[in-house]
Amino acid sequence: MADKAGESGDLDPVELRAWRGLIEVTPLLRQRLDRLLTADSGLSGSDYPVLVALFERADRAVRSTELAELIGWEQSRLSHHLARMERRGLVQRKRHDADNRGAEVHLTPQGRAAFQSAARGHSRAVRTHFADVLSPAQLAALGEIMETIKHHLETS
Repeated sequence: MADKAGESGDLDPVELRAWRGLIEVTPLLRQRLDRLLTADSGLSGSDYPVLVALFERADRAVRSTELAELIGWEQSRLSHHLARMERRGLVQRKRHDADNRGAEVHLTPQGRAAFQSAARGHSRAVRTHFADVLSPAQLAALGEIMETIKHHLETS
């Protein structure tokens, strides 16, 4: 896209409004949803993306490096969080059979049950504080916008 503000690189008012909206609303929404998730299920906002990624892969183990990439975390953050989740019985880490240096992460039956129990309430909260606030046209536009930005970031 062309630089609409000229050589200065400054954002014009429309660009600034959109950018500020994104960076201000995202943490507010995450905080609200994380608080509700914890109150409803005892899971943290950090537990949830790990459980989603593992649940979506059914019974297939996921290498910890792949899991970190899937959820957008640094490997060290994931490793520390997996240790906490493992102590709570939600996940289990095992050495990778073919490569003794890497670990595979497995969703335990307890982790699967915790995720399934939390998912319905979390979906209701997302609907209440996100989807129901927007019109169908706004939701469709936002989905397209986010896909465009994601594609740009992944390919540039």
